[in-house]
Amino acid sequence: MRRTVTLSALAAVLAATAAGSALAVGTTSKPTSTPKPTSQTESATDSARANAAERARQRRGTLLDRVPERGVLRVCTTGDYRPFSHRDPKSGAYTGIDIKMAGDLAKSLDAKPQYVPTTWATLVDDLATGRCDVGMGGVSVTLARARKASFSEPYLTDGKTPIVRCEDKDKYRTLEEIDQSGVRVVVNPGGTNEQFARAHIKQATLTVHPDNTTIFDEIIAGRADVMMTDASETRYQSAIHPELCAVHPDEPFSFSEKAYVLPRGDAQFKEYVDQWVHLATHDGTYKKYEDEWMKR
Repeated sequence: MRRTVTLSALAAVLAATAAGSALAVGTTSKPTSTPKPTSQTESATDSARANAAERARQRRGTLLDRVPERGVLRVCTTGDYRPFSHRDPKSGAYTGIDIKMAGDLAKSLDAKPQYVPTTWATLVDDLATGRCDVGMGGVSVTLARARKASFSEPYLTDGKTPIVRCEDKDKYRTLEEIDQSGVRVVVNPGGTNEQFARAHIKQATLTVHPDNTTIFDEIIAGRADVMMTDASETRYQSAIHPELCAVHPDEPFSFSEKAYVLPRGDAQFKEYVDQWVHLATHDGTYKKYEDEWMKR
């Protein structure tokens, strides 16, 4: 009888011990489940930090921030297209309507303009590869250029029209009259003037003159008869050369617009330049610079 009681007591003690152990295990196992929500919180925090860093990177990436930080607006310009951009071969100084506009744009960004020489053939590539922040100087909007760069809001409507010696102003009024055997057409290389001439001149003699600053002397000297360029340029050249006449500049052969060339993908900078162009073309700023040159 005593043995039976003793065994019963021992069994009770073992059961109590087992229950206590199980309770202890259950109690100590609870903290192991707590890191899960902590890990989720940390993950959310890391994600927020990453998003903030990306937004900061994007802000640093726009020229709207970088130009003021740098204090310099790099302007690609050919320097051979009056009245928009002209580089003096002796002093190296730049003048023109778009040079004035470049100064205003730079000032609005708390910066100074720095002019980067380029050519019509390389202008868009120079911008796309980061040599400059904006292209200025009478640049026509074309789809080919738009594949590599963005354009600002246009500031001028233009189109190709002839410029000739004044005694020939009634002789070369149409493309048919110009594209005749014996007519000598001259054009500058690499831009929309050459593209237009090659598309329409099949019978006349087409000569590419490498220097756009002296190309009009070819007509004055009688070595060429016609150049087809933007109406804005024909008006200016006929104003400074009384021997030359712009032919129907108010009714050009083609339609085009002039705008400023901007890097692709920088929406913030484009929006700013668009707004600046809109204001300058409506508050008299652009017209003031244009009048200064057209009255020379």
